[in-house]
Amino acid sequence: MHYVSTRGHAAAQNFSEILLGGLAPDGGLYLPEEYPQVTGAELDQWRSLSYADLAFEVLKKFATDVPPADLKALAHKTYSAAVYCNVRAGEDASRITPLRVLEEKDGNKLLLQALSNGPTLAFKDMAMQLLGNLFEYTLAKNDAKLNIFGATSGDTGSAAEYAMRGKKGIRVFMLSPHKKMSAFQTAQMFSLQDPNIFNIAVEGVFDDCQDMVKAVSNDHAFKASQKIGTVNSINWARVVAQVVYYFRGYLSATTSNDQKVSFTVPSGNFGNICAGHIARMMGLPIDKLVAATNENDVLDEFFRTGIYRVRKSAETYHTSSPSMDISKASNFERFIHDLLDGDSERVRSLFHKVETTGGFNLAGGPGSDGDEFGKIGAFGFQSGKSTHQDRLDTIRDIQQHYGVTIDTHTADGVKVAREYVTPGVPMIVLETALPAKFNETIREALGRDAERPAGFENIEALPQRFEVMAADVAQVKTFIASHTGL
Repeated sequence: MHYVSTRGHAAAQNFSEILLGGLAPDGGLYLPEEYPQVTGAELDQWRSLSYADLAFEVLKKFATDVPPADLKALAHKTYSAAVYCNVRAGEDASRITPLRVLEEKDGNKLLLQALSNGPTLAFKDMAMQLLGNLFEYTLAKNDAKLNIFGATSGDTGSAAEYAMRGKKGIRVFMLSPHKKMSAFQTAQMFSLQDPNIFNIAVEGVFDDCQDMVKAVSNDHAFKASQKIGTVNSINWARVVAQVVYYFRGYLSATTSNDQKVSFTVPSGNFGNICAGHIARMMGLPIDKLVAATNENDVLDEFFRTGIYRVRKSAETYHTSSPSMDISKASNFERFIHDLLDGDSERVRSLFHKVETTGGFNLAGGPGSDGDEFGKIGAFGFQSGKSTHQDRLDTIRDIQQHYGVTIDTHTADGVKVAREYVTPGVPMIVLETALPAKFNETIREALGRDAERPAGFENIEALPQRFEVMAADVAQVKTFIASHTGL
């Protein structure tokens, strides 16, 4: 299996070669030359597998240069009940990502797939724990070091830091928007005292942080000299790790490969739902992939109109589902590459236009950049939008009728999922995080605090260690260079 850039100007590489790097040298994102296919016979064989064994079966189709015995050991080290131990009452920890039926009536079935049983209580752990083990394995084989540089709107940062803390040969430099995460999210990151973890609070929004990561990734001399890698969802290994739970969700919700399911995914940077798109391209019988946005509705606008219009920092709302406060979706380029039938020159041109004019138009007609909007339905994509009031109403409704407390992002997903449920096709909402991470809004919705897993009772009171900086690439480069030990 070899990988190529969405923009077409980077030499094909294998899985291990792209694992540590993030962006391709031409600024594009890596994709496999062709998606591996899954047969009905394989799906039948996979139904009874543990999560770790299922992960191995999916991953070995992509990481063909990693010895199978090593890959299987890494999967079992990552996906264990000991790591994913934050299990709610009634859930089966051994399943890692158990399904819960929320509502079933008139042939409509709405389910919740628990993805937040990991150490930071968010779905990002599902990929980041594997990434940490893959990084350590690869670096040890080559006696190498890596300085991870990433950006977070809330959950990626803590998941990365918890996965990489104490890992030999790894340091983490994580950007986050200053005072724009929940108190719990902030404390999870900033309270870490590990000497290989560096938190940088940027005076701006997440998109400013993400732009700085891309700028550093595109400075090839600095990237090479400082041994810079990334854990953001531009990293292919992180996206492909997320593909696994789509297979688990489908296999848990069905009894036959003749059945289809749909997924609704709270969406900001398009990484999570991009993994669903990849699973569908591999042959998983997915009917709809529904992107649920908050007030930052760039993706919803595109899937409704064919117009991709990124917002400036001042136009990006700070909401009660802050991990989705994103107005420039990095992984979107992977889907556009597939939508354009792999025409890398057009991809390069369109995303150059994003950087220079703020977007592109695939709706057809005078002045547009193409007419591919009509093809989107063939990929199963739908979308919807949720507001703060929608979140409060949905959290209250799910608690009142089903006795389940959901977080704000998952509430966005449930609200939008209800608009697309089809009789006879189970709709699975991907859980984003445990509600304790967004207690301010849970208290507003329910008049009480969210329950917290053991060990997180007073996390906000712990001492915090972080640096505040302007959204200045040069300043961040200086900080990194002075703390890498290289």
